[in-house]
Amino acid sequence: MVRIALDPTPYNDTVPLLEFPDLVARLGYEYVQLTPSPDFGRHFHHPKVDSAMIAALKKRARDAGVTITSVLPVQRFGGPEEHQWQAAVFHTTRYIRIAAELEAPIVNTEFSGRPERAEESEYAFYRSMEQLLPVLEREGVTLNFDPHPDDFVEDGLEAWRILRGLNSDRVGFVYVAAHTFHYGDRAATLLPMVGDRLGAVYAADSFDHRRSHGLRYISNPPGNTARVHQHLDIGDGDVDWEELFGTLRAIGYLDREDALIVSNVFAEDENADESAHFQLSRLRELIMYV
Repeated sequence: MVRIALDPTPYNDTVPLLEFPDLVARLGYEYVQLTPSPDFGRHFHHPKVDSAMIAALKKRARDAGVTITSVLPVQRFGGPEEHQWQAAVFHTTRYIRIAAELEAPIVNTEFSGRPERAEESEYAFYRSMEQLLPVLEREGVTLNFDPHPDDFVEDGLEAWRILRGLNSDRVGFVYVAAHTFHYGDRAATLLPMVGDRLGAVYAADSFDHRRSHGLRYISNPPGNTARVHQHLDIGDGDVDWEELFGTLRAIGYLDREDALIVSNVFAEDENADESAHFQLSRLRELIMYV
């Protein structure tokens, strides 16, 4: 059974963490992924929840009929400066224990690091993981990575090679549809390689920045290294959703009991409720009919 979870980021400034389960249930979702927020923990910082708050959150989720599937901290695993990856290890060790305590044994995250210092960043990533793999094994948690635009690795295939080099089934891949064109637009060939190590799929649309001679959208000055992408409602961008879901079906992902698809639209805060309803309906259609 495919679990469709909501990323509640659009509500971070208006809804406290303990009210997320009620919000998610009101929007029609049965699952939620906890993402960086003031109450839970911000990007690159230590988590801010204690055991009492975790217990309260679990109770609120049970009462609302909502399951917490996973947590998403963003840390500098590939930070080329030693203090960056050491901080990532320190903070993520706590996040892993939180995921275990929440009975949501999946941590989804990003590589981080710097593309202009890719060699140093890759080394930092492997040093980070050398310390975190025993923690993952001990806690029974899986850590999945998305090669985010502007990480030290952005291409989807190269990211998979780096993860494969860890030689651990406690580490997997997050396929973020909104990053498709930075990955190399290779879902049909990449996902079969990843296979059972595909840990989650994020559903939001984006424009293909490579179209129209690289002028699909413009950032100035010309030639700058900024990465631009969007997290739009499905259908508002250039992602080939029939290809993506056809590939997910062909590799058996949609038949897995642990399959996780996260709606993560960030461009519709003023219409967040309507966007969440639309995403849930459209994802159900894609799962059923593609």
